[in-house]
Amino acid sequence: MSTFSVYMIRHGQTYFNKYRRMQGWCDSPLTEVGKQDARNAGKMLAGIHFDAAYASDMTRAMDTAKLILPNSGNGELAVTPMPAFREAFYGYFEGDDTSQTWYMIGAPHQAPTLSDIIEKYGIHKAKDFAKEADPFHQAENNAEFWERVNGGIADLRAKSHDGDKVLLVSHGNTIFSIAAEYLQLTSPARPQNGSVTKFTISDDDIHVDCFGKKDHIA
Repeated sequence: MSTFSVYMIRHGQTYFNKYRRMQGWCDSPLTEVGKQDARNAGKMLAGIHFDAAYASDMTRAMDTAKLILPNSGNGELAVTPMPAFREAFYGYFEGDDTSQTWYMIGAPHQAPTLSDIIEKYGIHKAKDFAKEADPFHQAENNAEFWERVNGGIADLRAKSHDGDKVLLVSHGNTIFSIAAEYLQLTSPARPQNGSVTKFTISDDDIHVDCFGKKDHIA
């Protein structure tokens, strides 16, 4: 049986993060703070030799990975894009004000913020509610999100060898959703920009070793 480690990092702060805009499949550049988030993540991972490096194909994730690698001592690695680990797609709501959007999505369910939705129903329902509220019904629901992400996890299993250490830069709600599937998260707080969530993945199991760390990790 093959067992390998995945160090999943949330990309650095972007302008849409700063302006509190919905950012799923739309993109915005890293801010200077976001670039420093990436460098700091690299320093947290210093001393770890990665066997492979992947990132969501969103520019913010790829740029973060390219800053992490030299700062962690893995500058020789190239970053391979993995679209399966994109953020959830928010359809009609892409680029809109975050607070207003989650109010529109959650208010019909007596949960006017994303945190309220997560606490009352769980992160998975947030995606179903988003698709319901989207006038075009093109936002990803939970089943569509997991079909994509499970394909990515299967791809990682196929590409990785026993004992490998894998870097993967992804997105806040994607990382939170995967962690919530395998860990009893007691807080609705999503991982911060530049934080590290570590998974141990085997042929038939996924274990969350740590969630949203912002200090040195082994």
